[in-house]
Amino acid sequence: MSEPPSTRDADNRAAHEVEEHIEEMGDPEAAPGNPTGALAYSAATGHIADGPHKGTKTEIVRLAFPVMMSMALASMVGLVDIAMVGRLGSTAQAAVGVAQQLFFVAQSALFALSFAGVALMARAIGAGQPRESRRAMAASVVVAIGIALVLFILLGIDPTYLLAWLEAEDEVIALGVPYMRLVMGSTILTSVALMIESGLRADKDTVTPMIVAAALTVVKISLNFVFMFGWPIGPEWGVTGAGVATLVAQAAAVVIFIGVARHKPADGPTALRVRDFRGLGPLFRPLLRIAAPSIFERLIMNFAMILYFKLIGGYGTAAIAAYTIGIRILAFSWIPGTGYSQAVATLVGQALGAGDTPKAERSGWSAAKLAIGTAVVMGALGAIFRNPLAEAFTVDPETIVALGPFMLCLSLAQPAMQLHFTLAGAFRGAGDTVTPLWSAIVGNWVFRVPLAALVVFLDGPLTGLWIVLIFDHVSRAAWMLIGFRKGTWKERGERAASRAT
Repeated sequence: MSEPPSTRDADNRAAHEVEEHIEEMGDPEAAPGNPTGALAYSAATGHIADGPHKGTKTEIVRLAFPVMMSMALASMVGLVDIAMVGRLGSTAQAAVGVAQQLFFVAQSALFALSFAGVALMARAIGAGQPRESRRAMAASVVVAIGIALVLFILLGIDPTYLLAWLEAEDEVIALGVPYMRLVMGSTILTSVALMIESGLRADKDTVTPMIVAAALTVVKISLNFVFMFGWPIGPEWGVTGAGVATLVAQAAAVVIFIGVARHKPADGPTALRVRDFRGLGPLFRPLLRIAAPSIFERLIMNFAMILYFKLIGGYGTAAIAAYTIGIRILAFSWIPGTGYSQAVATLVGQALGAGDTPKAERSGWSAAKLAIGTAVVMGALGAIFRNPLAEAFTVDPETIVALGPFMLCLSLAQPAMQLHFTLAGAFRGAGDTVTPLWSAIVGNWVFRVPLAALVVFLDGPLTGLWIVLIFDHVSRAAWMLIGFRKGTWKERGERAASRAT
């Protein structure tokens, strides 16, 4: 049964209002780089105002802590995953590492779409329109499934040529192809779970995602034992088993998140019913308009990462395995910077929305100091314990030799890395997504990729590729620091706030 004309007209008017609001932002890339940043931008434009925030270090830590906990759980899964794969040897680790470089491309596209969905939902929630929030979530789910299917066709059906392009050896490709097919298949399930999770965050429910993350941590690790090593009984599927475990864990995530959405009050902003999927056509355009530039940015950044990974591949399987393991180990050290980023985005956005530019600036500098202080401690620990950590996650002597210098270089880069993570949140909270984009372009395309290519051209040592990472992160931090001190982000935030009033 079709909707009455009055309902359709209301839907079209609501969609038109969304597009008008997007146009007011000036920059088509309206969604910040994280869900909390999307909420912050809505606050900056006057739609969300929960009350004054002091912008103190205590407030930043209070906001950042739940984010850090969720990220810690996710990093723990990745770390345990690669440690268990490490028991299968360096070839297995390299296969997982190469496949995951392509998997990250797909994940980036879905994350960019989730940010767009959060932006639309946050505006609707802030405007007291729960029905439009539900419809935005439903539209996000539909578009996400479509994108995931396209990515599976491009990257998952026959990934052999892509793995070969990344300089993977024949043995690595043989293990990586079935694993790649499974994890790319899991992205279809991930697309649904991620959109519902993003909807919960848009409604400032960060506890439920954290609880689900804790449950899935147990599920994923348990499934690794079952499918990789055949415990307690059954065949040992090795790397393929790791892919099966990922697929089944994502299926469990979908079931849980759908159950959560189904149990929300039917008239609430994050409920999801069949009727919410009707008449979504008017929402697809604004959703894709917000997501497209962000997806494009992330694809550009991931392409730089893939080229860098390709250059590492020329140094052999041990180099690939070292990079894969080192990234997972040090992922824990990035958590504080990312948490501070999301916290300061909220504080800067709310301060600018209240017309208090000095408070926004204080929040940015307070978060930056916290990030640097934390980074010094984390970097020192990583540098001191780099060899014991390497030996804990692999038994291959060549990989251990390559891993030590890699962890030392990234440990030295920690202050710069966490500084640019944090200041990126401040910029996005002010609605400035251009400065973080340019910093990433400079770091990756002026320093990381060209310098890494030069090291390879000159037949330099593998350590030379690791040192390049320091130049990347220092240049990005310097770009962010100069931009924040210059203060053009204040003008953008003030203009956005004045347009909303």
